[in-house]
Amino acid sequence: MDVLLDNTDIFVRGFRNTLLLFVFSAAASLVLGTVLAMLRVSPVPVFRAAGTAYVTIVRNTPLTLVFFFFVFAFPLLKIISQDDYTPFIGAVIALSLYTAAFVCEVIRSGINTVSPGQMEAARAVGLTFGQTLGSVVLPQAARSVVPPMISTMIALLKNTTVAAGFSVVEAGAIRDYLSERGESVLVGLLWVAFIFVILVIPLTLLQRALEKRWSVAR
Repeated sequence: MDVLLDNTDIFVRGFRNTLLLFVFSAAASLVLGTVLAMLRVSPVPVFRAAGTAYVTIVRNTPLTLVFFFFVFAFPLLKIISQDDYTPFIGAVIALSLYTAAFVCEVIRSGINTVSPGQMEAARAVGLTFGQTLGSVVLPQAARSVVPPMISTMIALLKNTTVAAGFSVVEAGAIRDYLSERGESVLVGLLWVAFIFVILVIPLTLLQRALEKRWSVAR
């Protein structure tokens, strides 16, 4: 307990930034992932090809490499002022773009569980492709999408630790600060792992509750 209590400032700062990274990246990846899923099931070949290319490239690219580009290389393009572009913003972009590819596949798999007849019926009554997805397909796909989506969000939460290697002070960087203070690094890492378990448990319980509820509803 001494390691935790004597270094409360480090743990609070680290996990506060971890949660901020998670919340911002989760929101952005859900939006982008949904758009990508719509491209993947679009009747327009060009859109399908673009969505497929993005997912294939990003999913097969190491997350560390994505971080390296958006933290170090992207600022050199001077698209955004370097005064405003911090490593934290680069980390959010990297996590969002990377996770969006996985969110896309989860949503697409959920869409595929809906009977094709549902989409054909919606088009028969005059609904556009966007209206069909938003009003008919996605609501029905929600039961299949939400549980695996929570698993993707849990993976995102754990992936935030990669940001520690790119000048972002979050949970993954606690070890270095403890080492500088001469504290037991092993004990500190055990506390980090324990706190991550505490953060993941509510998401896991939510996932199980939804799976149980919707399996009964079916």
